[in-house]
Amino acid sequence: MAILSSASSNGRNNRTSRNNSENPLTFKQRLSALRNLPAFFKLVWKTSPPMFIANIVLRVLKAALPVIMLYIGKLIIDEVIVLTQTAGPHELTTLWKLVAAEFGLAFLSDSLSRAVALLDSLLGDLFANQTSIELMEHAATLDLDQFEDSIFYDKLERARQQTIGRTILLSQVLGQVQDLITMAFLGAGLVAFNPWLILLLVIAVVPAFLGEAHFNEKSYSLVHGWTPERRELDYLRYIGASDETAKEVKIFGLSGFLTDRYRILSDKYYKANKELAVKRASWGSVFAAIGSAGYYSAYGFIIWQTVNGMLSVGTLTFLAGSFRQLRSLLEGVLTRFSSVSQGALFLSDLFDFFEIKPRIYTPQKPRPFPRPIKEGFVFENVGFKYLNSEKWANRHLSFTLHAGEKLALVGENGAGKTTLVKLLARLYDPSEGRILLDGYDLREYDLTELRQEIGVIFQDFVKFQMSASSNIAVGRIAEKENKNRIENSAHQSLADTVIEKLPGKYDQILGKRFAKGVELSGGEWQKVALGRAYMRDAQVLILDEPTAALDARAEYEVFQRFAELTHGKTAVLISHRFSTVRMADRILVLDNGELHEIGSHEELLANDGRYAELFRLQARGYQ
Repeated sequence: MAILSSASSNGRNNRTSRNNSENPLTFKQRLSALRNLPAFFKLVWKTSPPMFIANIVLRVLKAALPVIMLYIGKLIIDEVIVLTQTAGPHELTTLWKLVAAEFGLAFLSDSLSRAVALLDSLLGDLFANQTSIELMEHAATLDLDQFEDSIFYDKLERARQQTIGRTILLSQVLGQVQDLITMAFLGAGLVAFNPWLILLLVIAVVPAFLGEAHFNEKSYSLVHGWTPERRELDYLRYIGASDETAKEVKIFGLSGFLTDRYRILSDKYYKANKELAVKRASWGSVFAAIGSAGYYSAYGFIIWQTVNGMLSVGTLTFLAGSFRQLRSLLEGVLTRFSSVSQGALFLSDLFDFFEIKPRIYTPQKPRPFPRPIKEGFVFENVGFKYLNSEKWANRHLSFTLHAGEKLALVGENGAGKTTLVKLLARLYDPSEGRILLDGYDLREYDLTELRQEIGVIFQDFVKFQMSASSNIAVGRIAEKENKNRIENSAHQSLADTVIEKLPGKYDQILGKRFAKGVELSGGEWQKVALGRAYMRDAQVLILDEPTAALDARAEYEVFQRFAELTHGKTAVLISHRFSTVRMADRILVLDNGELHEIGSHEELLANDGRYAELFRLQARGYQ
């Protein structure tokens, strides 16, 4: 429930974010958003050049068909009128040729439409897949503390939405080009007969366009500004109906609390959206009436010219059809402009995410990672605090972790133990001070090599909803096909005793998210996670509460093998159990993020300091 409390306490920040983004966007800003389209089409082109070219060619062909079909329709009507006014036998060859031509064009138009729709669909799917992959790849390069920042996470959430939501933008922009070409042909026909019809057409459509543009701006502001709340709604919906939270929701009677919170937030969003939707519908009716008045004024004028003999009936049909299609196309183009510019605005969310750069990176000329490590790690007055936090998570840390040494970290919750090991693995960089490895700053080494040589099993390890084999193989995913290594790692961590009982053995899906998945107990999951440490076979091993969910017998068996696992390796162990801590060569005691004392178990007991106090308190509980 801490997340809910945090979400509530951050309400002022969320409201501030929303208020800042509710300022209407100007027409100039919307035009500016179109600058995102070239980059967008570069992504689409990269997805599939042949499909992209084929789509363009087919749309250009289809754009020319409406005016040709209207003109053939004009010829057919004029021919029919001539034939009906002529006495005697009629020569119908020309008429049937015209009908056959119109039929052929109608068939061609339908075929082109289906082909374009198919290409749009396929290209859209490929684009969504490719963009999702690029988003995942880019996210993997970013820093851990960036993922722990709510503003960054809002950007990530909006970027995720664009990987799928923006695929329709492809059809919209290409459709816009296609309609503009069609309008050019139809407009040429109208101008040839009466240029004033074009002016009347523009007057009839522009008000509706301006109205749509205004309300699209409001819609974007609403969706963008409510991103934090919509994330919270998704979270509430998840924890209110999830197998992972069902036990605590039931036992603590949280259903009412969660649904009430969801109801309050969803009602606020509904009311804001309803107010906008009502205004949009009301003004839309007014603008539609103006458009209809303009159309029928032009239609009446064409009829008057025909009745007075200035135009033929066929020409009346051609002009009326051209004007009707032009009006529809112009409305579509102007309205779609709002949608396209709105889509381009949303594209900013995707491109903004790709613009985020990691602060932790490999130098241009990295130092090769030492194999083996000779001296170890030296912390020189290291301090770290999280983004947007004034409190130091760690500070004034100065100590040496010798090569091959087993160091235990002890301290109360929030003392900075996990932050320290994240600094060691360079998941974070120090805010002050530096960490040396064999005499050189950790930042001088290749980041990938560094992390390959450090194996970390956190207390809150990920329970991958994958096969048992894959759950162990993630320790060194390059060896995922090495069955012997996976089974040996499972044996060393005692995970084999769990896996052998599963129906599918190593191929069994773990977790209940997917069909036929099997859920494990906390201790069973922990044995599987420990298997990743054996799979890793790294020079430095970090275990963060590795036996927290194990019973006493299992814990004893694990630590009988712990010495084997860490033989010849540098190891850091975080534990609240002093029976585990005593196995370390030295013990570092943290208090409020700072080094309080360091030494062997016997030395710290002799010092009669913080460690001795905590040891006696725990020992008293077993008496």
